[in-house]
Amino acid sequence: MSLYLQGLAIGLAYVAPIGMQNLFVINAALTQPRRRLIPIALIVIFFDISLLLACFFGVGALVERFAGLQMIVLAAGGLVVSWIGLGLIRERPSMDRSVDVDVPLSKIAAKAFVVTWLNPQALIDGTLLFGSFRAGHPGADGTLLALGSATASCLWFSGVTLVVSLFSARFSDRILRLINIVCGSVILVYGLRLILQFIRAI
Repeated sequence: MSLYLQGLAIGLAYVAPIGMQNLFVINAALTQPRRRLIPIALIVIFFDISLLLACFFGVGALVERFAGLQMIVLAAGGLVVSWIGLGLIRERPSMDRSVDVDVPLSKIAAKAFVVTWLNPQALIDGTLLFGSFRAGHPGADGTLLALGSATASCLWFSGVTLVVSLFSARFSDRILRLINIVCGSVILVYGLRLILQFIRAI
C-alpha cells in the first residue's frame, strides 16, 4: 500500500503545478455552467491518465528491460526532475482568464487533447518522471505506483473543478504560487531520491 500512496503523492505533485491542463480546467470552472463541469473534468482526466500510462509502461518498460538504459534514465531523470522541482518553486504563475471554453464538448475534448498530448513539456516531464520511477520499481511495484498516480489525476482534476467553481471569487495568483511551491518541493525530494538511487547502483 505504501507504493500506492507513493504513486499518489508523485501523481499529485506531477499534475498539481499550474500548467496548460490546469489553466484549461480552471478557466472552464470559472466560465462554464456547473452542469458541464463534470464532463469537462472527465475528458481531461481521460487524456491525462492515458499520457501517464504511455509514459510509465511505454518508456518505462524499455527502461526496465535494458540495465544500461535504466542507469541513464535514473541519472538523467533525477537531474531533470530535481530541476523541474526547483523551477516550480521559483515560478510565479498567474491567472489566465482569456481561454475560451464556451464551445461544444467535442471541441473541448480536442482542446484537452492538445494541452495534454501535444504539450512538449508534459511529454518530456512525464516520460522522465514516470520512466525514471518505473526504472526504480519494476514489475508489480511499478503497477502500484502507476495506479496511485492515476488516482491522483482523478482526485486532482475533479477537486480543482469543484473548488474553483465554488470559490471562484477567492481564487488568486497567491494560491497558485503556494500550490507550485508545495508541489515543486515534493518533486525536488523525489528527484534527489532518484539521484541517490543512481549513486547506490554504481
